Amino acid sequence: MSAVPLRNSKAAASAVRAVTVLGATGSIGDSTMDLLRASRDRYQVEALTAHTNVQALAKLAKEFGARFAAIADPDRLAELKDALAGTGIECGAGESAVIEAAARPADWVMAAVSGAAGLKPALAAVDRGATVALANKECLVCAGDFFMQRAAKAGACILPADSEHNALFQALGSGNREELVRVIITASGGPFRTWAIADIEQATLAQALKHPNWSMGQKITIDSASMMNKGLEVIEASYLFALAPDEIDVLVHPQSIIHGMVEFSDRSVVAQLGAPDMRTPIAHCLGWPDRIVGPAAKLDLAKIGQLTFEAPDFDRFPALRLAYEPCGQVAAPPQYITPQTRSRWRHSSRARSNLARSRGWSRRRSRPGYAPAISRH
Repeated sequence: MSAVPLRNSKAAASAVRAVTVLGATGSIGDSTMDLLRASRDRYQVEALTAHTNVQALAKLAKEFGARFAAIADPDRLAELKDALAGTGIECGAGESAVIEAAARPADWVMAAVSGAAGLKPALAAVDRGATVALANKECLVCAGDFFMQRAAKAGACILPADSEHNALFQALGSGNREELVRVIITASGGPFRTWAIADIEQATLAQALKHPNWSMGQKITIDSASMMNKGLEVIEASYLFALAPDEIDVLVHPQSIIHGMVEFSDRSVVAQLGAPDMRTPIAHCLGWPDRIVGPAAKLDLAKIGQLTFEAPDFDRFPALRLAYEPCGQVAAPPQYITPQTRSRWRHSSRARSNLARSRGWSRRRSRPGYAPAISRH
């Protein structure tokens, strides 16, 4: 059974979908709440969580009529109770309360708690077979095999909420596993794309936080400046879609219009395009298996004029290289491969190909219009 469904059977969605947002006051959470605000008739908020921002959490809980609210800081429980007094909204504090929020009966869960702290709550949602929109990178970077195995075992549905992986998720539906040649993850290059190494070494925090295209939280913005974020996305893609390292490429695309591409055996390349707005991939996950109306700006390619591409510079951005170097089952790009790495890579590729066939993402479809992706064993 697959955790990431590349092609869906258009199963009818319930009239009103119960949703939980883990990390509701962060950047991803804010975009998610904006989408829910525009479609109140389609969604009922079951639970919301935040790290330390009690007032923002209480405001959202009251606005959306949430049934439960949890603050991760265990010392903020009294403050949260005061903020929710008279509303009838249940509340809790600490890690156990955040996990409780994820375990409550919501059909759809946005997993947007930042860092490794997001793993246990995401697993709580996975273990009950929920549909989980995964925006937390650490679930896969820290525990990819474990997380995907748990999801497959529980019959959970993992929807990639990150813009690049969501783009691949959409494009991969155009073919089958044995027809896949490679996926291409795009990168803006960040604020230091054209800087010399010496200048990057002297960069200030303010300069690193000035991303040219995206409005994001501080951690991911800093990771984008060093291209560590793109390295993490390479690792994520390998687990989400059961890909070998030679099936994942990174391409610098300064305009951030093409978010991901997939090349198939006939040399067709299927790409997903859109304005650089996180509400677009989140809307895709929130509406799946259907589509909802999204508030992002309409893409005007004539106004943009041109789309440009560059190969990534592994010398100026060594963090990207590190993601490809031997680390578990993730190996190096061609220029960094040692004989030992090549042997492990080939073994990994064969294992993943065998898994792909066993999971059904192949030329033989179980039914017309459906070819699931795989979680790795």
